[in-house]
Amino acid sequence: MIANIKQDAEKRMKKSIESLKSELQKVRTGRAHTSLLDHITVEYYGSNVPLSQVANVAVSDARTLTVTPWEKTMVSKIEKAIQTSDLGLNPATSGLVIRVPLPALTEERRKDLVKVVRHEGENARVAVRNVRRDAIADIKKALKEKSISEDEQRKGEEQIQKLTDQYIAEVDKALQSKEKELMEM
Repeated sequence: MIANIKQDAEKRMKKSIESLKSELQKVRTGRAHTSLLDHITVEYYGSNVPLSQVANVAVSDARTLTVTPWEKTMVSKIEKAIQTSDLGLNPATSGLVIRVPLPALTEERRKDLVKVVRHEGENARVAVRNVRRDAIADIKKALKEKSISEDEQRKGEEQIQKLTDQYIAEVDKALQSKEKELMEM
């Protein structure tokens, strides 16, 4: 009984960590990486599809991404989608290739991004704590139904707390590395 509750809690905590990591990848540092454009969708024959399904995205140098559409007709649509995204990038088209230069981050912008990263981290911590709360509620419910003893309840709550501490530490580690990456010149 407790093993099932613990397993479910661990699975949900892992999802919280994965969600945090994907959110942190969207936060732009000074370096170019293809995952920056992952969340951009482009209108393609009446439906919105991810950019990676209509073009090849590559890193040409440390501050430039190149987007090569599979079809000529997609060049303007892709360029518009990148311009209207929340990234604040200005793509430049030369023939079939769209170059996306990444501007250098100012000190002020870096500090703003650190605040965004910390906010995402706090959301992840809250998510992990909510999973802990649910798991402990399940354990107490099992105790009330007399399917576990008080000793098993105490032991189960301790295990859930250890799991919570472990995942909160993972959140902190991810935040530290992202903050360090942001503040590098």
